[in-house]
Amino acid sequence: MHAETKSIHFPTRRSNGSIAPPIELSTTFEHGPAGEHLHGFEYIRDNNPNVSDLESRLAAIEGADGAVAFASGMAAGAALLSRLSPGARVLFHEDLYFDFRKLADRILPNWGLECESVDLTDATARSRAFAKSVDLVWFETPSNPSIDVLDIETICREARDANADVLVDGTFATPVVQRPLDLGANYVLHSLTKYMGGHSDVQGGAIAFKGDASIADALKEKRRLTGGVLSPFNAWLISRGIQTLYCRMDRHCANARLVAEALDGSSGITRVRYPYLPSHPSYDIARKQMLSGGAMISIELEGGKEAAIRVAASVKLFVNATSLGGVESLIEHRASVEGPESTTPPGLLRLSIGLENPDDLIEDLKSALAAA
Repeated sequence: MHAETKSIHFPTRRSNGSIAPPIELSTTFEHGPAGEHLHGFEYIRDNNPNVSDLESRLAAIEGADGAVAFASGMAAGAALLSRLSPGARVLFHEDLYFDFRKLADRILPNWGLECESVDLTDATARSRAFAKSVDLVWFETPSNPSIDVLDIETICREARDANADVLVDGTFATPVVQRPLDLGANYVLHSLTKYMGGHSDVQGGAIAFKGDASIADALKEKRRLTGGVLSPFNAWLISRGIQTLYCRMDRHCANARLVAEALDGSSGITRVRYPYLPSHPSYDIARKQMLSGGAMISIELEGGKEAAIRVAASVKLFVNATSLGGVESLIEHRASVEGPESTTPPGLLRLSIGLENPDDLIEDLKSALAAA
């Protein structure tokens, strides 16, 4: 069965014949007098029918052995990192989502973890990094916000040789575009807030994994004890979003490719970062491991920060807002949003391409570039 079919039909229909799953808002469930489970659930912090439904869908479309959902992508990632023992060494790709960078700098050392930032697109840099003991390799591809494309299969092979696990943040690509577990990764992280939910109205996160049930048990214990629990209503919304994920991503990605091609070579832009442009330095890798170029684009402006902010101020259709993956197109000057600790190039604008007519999006950006 194809993944897009699984996104709709997993889990199977209810015994009462309902097509849409009900929202189960109960915080507690009947158990026996000695605490025995009668219905498979006990308390909302342990699990809930809607969360269980979502986890089944995620595992099905990722080709995973299991998935565990959390209140946010940050909660999911932190739960996995908290499983590592003090003294463990984690390699992060140098272009890393800003809040995970801050987690690595400010929190993880307090847990006794050694964190190192490495350019994982560079084979020589990887070789040096793997020369010492490594426990976990963590990267996004495409990365946020520079749209680096990393060779999942090669990095996973090198990590296995070093006895290290690999986590790939698949938020930008989604399993529609890229399937890291099939390429050797141990874990895939998702901010479900983005394309999975798909409408800028729900927050959630998840870890999908290859391995036995003990991984899910450990992650669920972390979730229960630290409280990063996804609400039933949010789980229901995300499950509904997943049912339309494949058709939405087709349009997102088609629009993004047209926008990227229209901007490439435009006056005032020094670089368009999009995986399916031949000018991308990892274009061949992108074509090998991605079914399309995704829907995220970053552009760098010739005039640096001032020019980027002028363009962002001049758009009429794009919305200046954080996040991505909704039906509306967003634009963001990441360095301003990230603040003084940002390592993002000052002239970079990140574009989340929505579901509008691509001609309207192109016209809006071209007009803003001309006005700036």
